[in-house]
Amino acid sequence: MKESGMRWRSSSLRLYFSDKDPLFVNTSVSLLHSLLTSASVIFILFRELLGTGPSGMFDHSQLVEHTWPWAFEALSFSCGYFAYDQWDMLHYRLYNGWIPSILVHHLVLLICFTLALYRNVTINYLILTLICELHSIFLHVRKVRRMAGIRDAKSIHVKLEWFLNWVTFCVARSVPHILITAKLMKDAHKFQKGVELPLALLGMAGMNLLNIGLGMDLLKAFKRERKSQQRNLHDHRE
Repeated sequence: MKESGMRWRSSSLRLYFSDKDPLFVNTSVSLLHSLLTSASVIFILFRELLGTGPSGMFDHSQLVEHTWPWAFEALSFSCGYFAYDQWDMLHYRLYNGWIPSILVHHLVLLICFTLALYRNVTINYLILTLICELHSIFLHVRKVRRMAGIRDAKSIHVKLEWFLNWVTFCVARSVPHILITAKLMKDAHKFQKGVELPLALLGMAGMNLLNIGLGMDLLKAFKRERKSQQRNLHDHRE
């Protein structure tokens, strides 16, 4: 009796997870990654800021040759997530177009993260780039919200979500990535000969280009939601 009950629960769990929409599962996992990574990065940066101050923690040798406490673990976690997400999107075809920007983004990150972890260099630089996961939280929240059918552009929750989306896009994604690129160019002469600088500059160039595309996509989505709301309001009045 006990064994049959265990088999029933096991089969029920398999049925429960197999019936789930792959896109919803993927988005939920991505949201969880963004939450955990954002919290980890903020903790690492705040701890280092209190310990060494901004001038010390952003020194070239600190960013390239040293590794802040918990930075290696946080970067390893994100590297594993991006590998999973890349496989999941390819397996379930959760992308659009022949060369989706999200797959290019993940490929660039996987190359940079894997080499950095293997060679144990520039890990702190890469931790700084992960502050963009704060913005990713609201990208994933928007996706989940739309899957749940909540699309009222005049809703206070939707307005707040869009406000936080735009603020974090600027403060946690665009500006930090531009500043990191500027720092790399400023300290270019301090790098030893090798692949670190070319790979870092190429990676940041790709990230900045993808940020421009993401900003344009966000603006289109924002306008589309506003137009849809206005059209629904007009139809309701008629």
